[in-house]
Amino acid sequence: MSFYPYVKRTAFIVSTALFVSLALPASFISVLPFQAKAAAAAQEVQLTYPASSVTLTMDKRLPLEAKLKRSEQVRIAYTSGNTNIVKVNANGVIIPISKGTTNINMTVTTPGYKGKLSIPVTVKKTSSTAKPVYAAKKVKAAGKTFTVQTVTLPKGMPVTAGLASGRVGATQSLSSVVSKYQAQAALNGTYFEAYGGVPDPYGMIISDGTLEHIGNSGTSIGFKWDGSAVMDTLRVRLLGTVREGQGRAQNWYAYFVNRTPTKGKTSAVMYTPKRGNSVGFAYGTAVTVRKDIVTKVAKNTNATIPKDGYVLVFTGTEEKMADKFKTGAYVDYNITYNTESGKKIDWDDVHTAIGAGPRLVTNGKLSVNPASEGFSSSKILTDSGARSGIAIKKDGSIMLATVSGATIKQWGSIMVELGAYQAMNMDGGASSGLYANGRTITSPGRLISNGLVFGNSLVW
Repeated sequence: MSFYPYVKRTAFIVSTALFVSLALPASFISVLPFQAKAAAAAQEVQLTYPASSVTLTMDKRLPLEAKLKRSEQVRIAYTSGNTNIVKVNANGVIIPISKGTTNINMTVTTPGYKGKLSIPVTVKKTSSTAKPVYAAKKVKAAGKTFTVQTVTLPKGMPVTAGLASGRVGATQSLSSVVSKYQAQAALNGTYFEAYGGVPDPYGMIISDGTLEHIGNSGTSIGFKWDGSAVMDTLRVRLLGTVREGQGRAQNWYAYFVNRTPTKGKTSAVMYTPKRGNSVGFAYGTAVTVRKDIVTKVAKNTNATIPKDGYVLVFTGTEEKMADKFKTGAYVDYNITYNTESGKKIDWDDVHTAIGAGPRLVTNGKLSVNPASEGFSSSKILTDSGARSGIAIKKDGSIMLATVSGATIKQWGSIMVELGAYQAMNMDGGASSGLYANGRTITSPGRLISNGLVFGNSLVW
């Protein structure tokens, strides 16, 4: 059932006027704007962390940004002393790779400032012992009896976005995704292009605290650093600034993250390392940014995506925006989180998210209204089909579920009967897939693009 399920493609497109007038609150990605110092000598910035060293177990990641203090509001570049022991992404999230000890190095990148901090990090063996619990349940709902496959996970069980081949825009079997991440449980994720072309997802994806795909329709589930889960009609906006030397900062924006633009059409897209080695096409103007500095601007090239940065590609009438970027210029950006109605929501602490929909249950009550979320296909509105879904129970535990045939309204009623407090639909049909404890419970009829994977020994 991996089809483009929304009313219109403009659900993804945001106007220039909207971005120009956008307010700029802090987010987990960055804080805007940073003012470069006019003085010739760089100002020393004090970086402090509440611990002199960090100890992690293999099942835990750590967001340094949450507790790192700066004497000035500056951007930081993070590097690992040994990437065979830990990796650290651009947002300061430490990701364990193997047991051992190394350092995480932090360096101020904002022009006019300088400062460094190094923290020893030790990785030890996994401490989690929680296990998924599988059960096939007979459920009476909407006047019928359904056999539902369920997997229940305790609150806080380690989770991440399971990306086919570890990147956005690929497909792989569910069993291969499980194997790559060494998962104990898995559920297929958001809709994706399954009928030709690049298999890009359609829904929101956040991985290791980094926005990896924008899908501004439907409903998303997010997992926070404190172990709790949230569900909402997540909508994001991405706005940046670029400054050459001591010149005036200029605004830029992106519609999408890690999505292939249609050749000859207008778009503005950011590509992160989770896209792969390159953007995958050779049209438009590509701007390469490493450690917040523009390193290359090139037309009609399949740009390489740096491991310590990103690439912006502008096409169509937005290609003129690339003129703002010059080699050596300083670049920053900000992401804001809102609901569909425009209300700001606190998703800054979300490290993993998948968006699909529609919403099935809200606060324990049936709340199925797919048309209001932008869905238009009969496969979602009226038809019966194989379904996948995810629920948050009132105690914070997570339930993964599949059913071989149900309408969306029936699926919502089933979730209510199963004790869901919050619940949403995932991609279904041939994409529906569920795995737990060494066994594929529901086998997808096609390769899948993404999912959610859970386990005590995940390979991040």
